[in-house]
Amino acid sequence: MKYIYRIYQLFICVPIIIVASVITSLTTVVGCMIGNGHFWGYYPGKWWSRVIVRLLLLPIKVEGRENLEKGQSYVFVSNHQGAFDIFLIYGYLNRNFKWMLKRGIRKIPLVGVACEYAHHIYVDKSGPSKIRKTYDDARGVLKEGMSLVVFPEGSRTFTGHMGTFRRGAFMLADELQLPVVPLTINGSFDVLPRMRDWQWVTWHPLRLTIHQPITPQGKGVEFERQMMKEAYKAVMEGLDSEYQGFIENPDQ
Repeated sequence: MKYIYRIYQLFICVPIIIVASVITSLTTVVGCMIGNGHFWGYYPGKWWSRVIVRLLLLPIKVEGRENLEKGQSYVFVSNHQGAFDIFLIYGYLNRNFKWMLKRGIRKIPLVGVACEYAHHIYVDKSGPSKIRKTYDDARGVLKEGMSLVVFPEGSRTFTGHMGTFRRGAFMLADELQLPVVPLTINGSFDVLPRMRDWQWVTWHPLRLTIHQPITPQGKGVEFERQMMKEAYKAVMEGLDSEYQGFIENPDQ
C-alpha cells in the first residue's frame, strides 16, 4: 500500500496541488487588490488547505471548537510539528485570522506574494527596527478585531517533542488584554517532519485540539509569564504520549 500511495501522490496529488496552489495564490492577490482583504486573505487559503489534506486522504479530527466565542479576537498559540500544521490550522480552525510567518516563506514562488497581499505578518529579526515593525503589524491586526496564529517555538521540531516558547505572542496578548487559546497538533510530525521536506507524505491521521481560552487576569510581565506557562502546559498535555516531554530544539 505504501508504494501505491506514493504513485498516487506523484501522478494525481502533485499536479493537482501545483494547479490549486497557483489558482489560490492568484485569487488571493487579485481578491485582496480589488476587494475585502480579510475575506480574500483567508477563504482561498482555507479551501486550498482542505483540498490538499483531502486529496492526500488524511483523516482529520478537530476537538474543542465549542471553546471559542463568536466575534471574539484571540491569540492562538500552537506547537509546530511539521509542514502540515499550516494546512490543519488554516483549513480546520474555522476562524478568520492572520499568521505570523517566518520571513523565509516570502521566497516561495506565488505563495509568498499571496501571503503578503493577505496581510499575514512576516517575522523579521534582522534588526531592532524590523522586530518593532513586526510587532506593530501584529498589534494592528489584533486591534482591527482579527485573530492571530503564532507558533511560539519559532521553528518546527526535529523530534515531534516541544521546545521552549518565546514571549512575543504573550506580550501582545498581555498588552491588548486578549485571551490566549492554546492549540495542540498531533500527527503532523508523522505525516511530514522537517527532516523529510520535499519527500513522500506518510499516511497518518491529523488531530487539532482547541483548548479553553486563557483569559488575562491582570497586566504586566508576571501575568504574561503566567499565561505562557499555562498555554505551554495545555499544549503539552494535549500531545500523544510518545511526544510528551521537553526536548531542546537547536534551531530555536
